[in-house]
Amino acid sequence: MNRTPLFDSPILLGFEHTRALVERAAKAAAESYPPYNVEELGEGRVRITLAVAGFAPDQLQVTVEDDQLVVAGRRDGEARAAEEKAYLHRGIAARGFLRTFVLASGMEVEQALLQHGLLHIDLARPEPARLIKRIPIRTAG
Repeated sequence: MNRTPLFDSPILLGFEHTRALVERAAKAAAESYPPYNVEELGEGRVRITLAVAGFAPDQLQVTVEDDQLVVAGRRDGEARAAEEKAYLHRGIAARGFLRTFVLASGMEVEQALLQHGLLHIDLARPEPARLIKRIPIRTAG
């Protein structure tokens, strides 16, 4: 991925993490399978819904790694058996996937629910504690 010139500015110090976040978000946006929706539920809550028809709960995995939500679907024996069938039309994808979402700091996954071929993942962003830090002023001499 090309580096953004904005982050190479000498006045922006310590923004390497932000650059990495932008690069991860760009990579995640390029993914197209499976299709998904993102709903705002209010009060800092969000629901991500992925269309995962044909996947059993034991074939799906939801993890959080370094402020990144990772949803994986694995098709093992069932996919091999499907390849041996003679389809007249095949419009339902039978492949595994890895879908990632970059999360803001502090986002928490509340639950994941598989219902009618849709995987719902509920996230919340709790109100951060307000922190005021007083910096003592020293005098020289």
